[in-house]
Order: sequence, then C-alpha cells, then structure tokens
Amino acid sequence: MSTPPTPPQRLALISSQAFSLANFRGTLISSLVARGIEVFALAPDYDDTTRSAVAALGAKPIDYPGSRTGLNPVRDLLDTLRLALLLRRLRVDVSLGYFIKPVTFGTIAAWLAGVPRRFAMIEGLGYVFIGADEQQGLARRALRGLVKRLYRFALARARKVLFLNDDDIAEFKRAGLVEADKAVKLGAIGVDLDRWLPAPPVLDPVTFVMTARLLREKGVVEYAGAARMVKARHPRTRFILLGGLDSNPGVIPRAEAEAWVQQGILEWPGHVPVEPWLAQASVYVLPSYREGVPRSTQEAMAMARPVITTDVPGCRETVQDGENGFLVPARDTEALAAAMLRFVERPDLIPPMGQASRRIAEARFDAKRADALIIDTVLGE
Repeated sequence: MSTPPTPPQRLALISSQAFSLANFRGTLISSLVARGIEVFALAPDYDDTTRSAVAALGAKPIDYPGSRTGLNPVRDLLDTLRLALLLRRLRVDVSLGYFIKPVTFGTIAAWLAGVPRRFAMIEGLGYVFIGADEQQGLARRALRGLVKRLYRFALARARKVLFLNDDDIAEFKRAGLVEADKAVKLGAIGVDLDRWLPAPPVLDPVTFVMTARLLREKGVVEYAGAARMVKARHPRTRFILLGGLDSNPGVIPRAEAEAWVQQGILEWPGHVPVEPWLAQASVYVLPSYREGVPRSTQEAMAMARPVITTDVPGCRETVQDGENGFLVPARDTEALAAAMLRFVERPDLIPPMGQASRRIAEARFDAKRADALIIDTVLGE
C-alpha cells in the first residue's frame, strides 16, 4: 500500500507590501495558523508596526530583498535569486504570491528553490494593462510586453492561479498567460464583517469619500472634477480623498492634489486609517478604470454605505445599480457628478441603499468564504 502524501506544513505568503499582510490578510493568516500551518509572511518593507501586527496573527514576519514597483533586470534577477535561497532555507512546501512582483519573481524564486506547491493570486491587472495599446506610449507598450512575458513564464510554473473575476481570467487566457485548467475564480477576497460594522450615515452635509492610491487609473482626476461640478451647485457638500502618493508611473503629482485642496474642492488627509472617515461618510465613490474586486468598496459596503462606481470589470461586481448605489461609465466626469447629485438632492436614498450594501456584503463579501477557498486550493490538492 502506497504511503499517502505528507500534508503541507510550511507556507510562504509572499507580498510586496507588509501593510497588506497586516491589514488585508489577517483572517487568512489566522485561519492557516489555526490549521497548524507554519506561515512565513514575506515582505520587503516591514517596520516595527507591521512586524508586530503580523506576528500577533501567528505568522513569522520575514524580510526579503525587493522593490514593489519598477523593473531593473539586474537587480530583479539578483533579488529573485536571493529570495530563492531564502525560501530554500525556510524549507517551505507551499508558496502563494500576490501583487505583480511576488506573482512573477516570487513564483520563479519558489520554482528555483524547489518549493513543490506554487500558487499565485491575481487581484487586478494594474497600470500596464489598463487602456488600449493605441492609447499608450512606446515605453508603456514595451513594459506591458515584458510584464506579459514574465507572467507567462512564472504562471507556467504555478500549480493554480487564483483570480477575482471572470474578465481577468478571460484576459489572461486570451493573451496566453495562463493555461485554462490552472485558472480558479476566487471572487472577492472579502472583508472581516465582524470588524467592518454598519454605522449611521452622515446626511448633513452629504459627504463623499474615496479611498485609493493617487493614481490616474483609480479615477482620482474624475473624482476631483465631479466634486468641482457638484460644489458649484451645492457648496456645503464635502468630498474626502484618502490615499497616499505612489511610485507608480500613473501617480498624480503632489502639486495637483494640493491644488484641489487649496481650491476647496476636496479634503486630502493622506494615507490614514479609513474606518473613522467612512463613519463620517454618506456615500463611497470609486471611479476606477478597472479592478479585481476592490477591497475598499467592500469595506464601505460592510459599513452600510451606498456606492458610486464604474461599470468596468471588478467594480461592477460590487453594485446592483439602483439598489445599493449607481454605476457610471469610466472616465466620465459628468456622469459621475450626476450620480453624486442624486444623493445630494435626495439624501433620503442614502440609508436604504446603505442597508442594501450591508446585505450584499454579508451575502457575497465575507472573508471567511474566500479564505476557505484559498486554503482548500493551496492545501487540498
């Protein structure tokens, strides 16, 4: 009689942001630890706060060499080799990478290290994939081609690849980046519904909140433009923009964001905890050009906020138009302003639509469901 395979015991969760491990992967890490799995949480940018938060979840925070963005072939090759040596020393038997560099270079490093079970999670297509080729400059088209080659090479060495929506699966299949039998639809990552609790909305003045890195692809410019239009008719309306600057090529210049503040269009507290601001909000807004399934929207829905978002992959999965918010075309400032005005001029819509958001979050965006599918995928085969 053959001996059954030994179940996995040591898992490397590879990220490019320690903050995301501490704040967005807590329920997953806790669930893995509860199953007796030794979890190594790898990131290149730990500080004392994130290190303590990850350790409190039961994982071992591990630094590894790398950068979150940018492509420097020599540096990235050396970092990949160093990561491979680290994974070999840790003797992990499962790796799971998310974000573009952990998915590509992290999966390649795990393959070089001989990690037997390698998985990747695609949470969105990112800067280089958004927009048609004819709209992109030569450098961006070249970068897109390089990233595609990296994905193709890395994902060929993954056992399964988790996606958040059908559109991204179709895009990766169409481009030949992933084999059909490797793609697994996870759906939304979900949020901890015991943490993100409903709160009464602020109705006077009507207050809109957007949470995103200050990138053009997130629709930040459209948000500011719509805010300008709405405030011209209803000057007491508040617009909050939460999020920091970024090294991504699509970043909004600091001077542009500061000008919006100086002109009285919006408030920009920066990269701060979002719960207190959502508690002060009436409506959540995300006019992004494309997402996986945005966590920020799920958090707002769990707190019973109506949502205005774009009718694009990932975003449209969060809103039932007219029930818990409104869908608008991407890159359409006037349509976004019109949707905002519906709430400003009919604030009585806000409480029932917010309650609908919470019901949808409870039905579709519970992190426990997504965690169970991830764990079954990476440990169950």
